Amino acid sequence: MNPSLQQLVAYPFERLAVLKAGLTPPAQLPHIALSIGEPKHAPPAFVVDALRRHIADIGGYPATRGLPETRAAAARWLERRFVLPPGSVDAEHSVLPVNGTREALFAFVQAMVDPAGAPLVVMPNPCYQIYEGAALLAGAQPYYLDTTAANGYLPDLDSVPADVWQRCQVLFLCSPGNPAGAVMSSAYLQQALNLAERYDFIIAADECYADIFDDEQQPPTSLLRAAHDMGNSHFARCMVFHSLSKRCSVPGLRSGFVAGDARLMAQFLLYRTYHGCAMSIPVQQASISAWNDDDYVLGNRALYREKFDRVLPILAPVLPVERPAGGFYLWQQIDGDDCQFTAGLYAQQNVTVVPGSYLARAGAAGNPGAGRIRISLVASVADCVAAAQRIADFVRQR
Repeated sequence: MNPSLQQLVAYPFERLAVLKAGLTPPAQLPHIALSIGEPKHAPPAFVVDALRRHIADIGGYPATRGLPETRAAAARWLERRFVLPPGSVDAEHSVLPVNGTREALFAFVQAMVDPAGAPLVVMPNPCYQIYEGAALLAGAQPYYLDTTAANGYLPDLDSVPADVWQRCQVLFLCSPGNPAGAVMSSAYLQQALNLAERYDFIIAADECYADIFDDEQQPPTSLLRAAHDMGNSHFARCMVFHSLSKRCSVPGLRSGFVAGDARLMAQFLLYRTYHGCAMSIPVQQASISAWNDDDYVLGNRALYREKFDRVLPILAPVLPVERPAGGFYLWQQIDGDDCQFTAGLYAQQNVTVVPGSYLARAGAAGNPGAGRIRISLVASVADCVAAAQRIADFVRQR
């Protein structure tokens, strides 16, 4: 048995199930789940149609590298979305389709970490728990950078001691961030790239929320664009992770891609040929349609924007709400214990959210998620409005 398994903390939703066990919410109130970041918007019809048209291709084994058309669609989308020069992303050597960012983020760390020499994987805190589990099972130790209101919910790179950077092998960044929705500027990303060059570590940029943002005039940038702007046209030490789950509301498709440093990609591809995780051809064909389309995301973003427009005025009289720059979460400060709040909200109003402390780890300064809840605005507009009204009623009753 791998002894590192004993270091894993139960996943937040397992802990949430335990917290809710034995509680009986009001039967007259339908349950509204705002816990898991699982988009509930209608998926693009053209993606579903493409999947149907190519379903007969399920009879063949897919190549780990994917179809040339899949890699090309992802590369061209990167260039359009982040205003990179045409042809600057090498579809042949710098792009690889993956079955969603979750498995790719985990697998990438297994392939990149050298367990000799007490390696560190640096990550934001709170964060997507896959970062932590990937580090532990690769034989590294997580090093947490608290993201709080005081630092704009961004990891404070200046606060990291030199000896930590010297042991760092992978730095995880997430923009827009989960759960606070903070967006990293090009200057911030270039600071991280300078550190990566100085101390020779890799940056794994989780950009799966890149197409969900509030201001149409200020779309989040990419690590690849920041690298290109500073003359790093080969994207050395860079790997970005993108997914259709949030962008196109198709979490069950399990489709994404990684892109970046061709030298790293060659080793990651070698790992994946043994890992056995090639994307099926029907899913690739549907994904090609999705990456080639830039219209669906406009309506998708508008729906999330409408939810914030409708929900924030309901919550503002009772809670200190902050509108995020990106993503579809409210990283909501509450008065009191976040676990008790979550349990009480479920028991009295049949609304499920996630305690903030479940998404973070306690350090010398405490748990940066304590006293907060994460609200995922993934349900319909009507359900999000109803849930906000119930949350406001619950706060008033407390």
